[in-house]
Amino acid sequence: MKLPRGSRSGFTIIEVLVALTILVFGMTAVIGMLTFGAALTRTALLRTSAASAAQAVVADLEETLFPPAAAAPSGGLEAEAGPPIEVRERPLPSQPDVVYSATALENPNRPLEYRVDVQLSWKSAGVRREARFSTILVREVPFGERLRRRLVEGGTPPAPAPTPAAPR
Repeated sequence: MKLPRGSRSGFTIIEVLVALTILVFGMTAVIGMLTFGAALTRTALLRTSAASAAQAVVADLEETLFPPAAAAPSGGLEAEAGPPIEVRERPLPSQPDVVYSATALENPNRPLEYRVDVQLSWKSAGVRREARFSTILVREVPFGERLRRRLVEGGTPPAPAPTPAAPR
């Protein structure tokens, strides 16, 4: 089949420009979404790091804020936890570039309960950054110290729970 002499096959310049315009808008949208996704990923990473740092601070404070006092007067291995110590610019064990300070305030209604105000600081992009949060801690001898006293200092371990008798 022959085409008539006046007709041509192919695209006009208008069709090419419309197609390129659609392509440019589509690529711009895709690049924008990729940039937005990268920003969300960075934000999620920073939030995860902040939550991890806060948990590490609380764990460190649970172990060190209330140093054990002398042994109980009855001569047993149990000890009282002493008053809270002042924490100033202590490096975080898991992240040495992060330091924190903590102040403990006793709850007047509950003498063993303390509100601990924590200030984290770190350097990011050459700028000193800070974050603050509060938590509640109970004044008690840390679990690790209680376990050490029981096992190392010769305490008797607690009796094992009785096992139920097998049915006959």
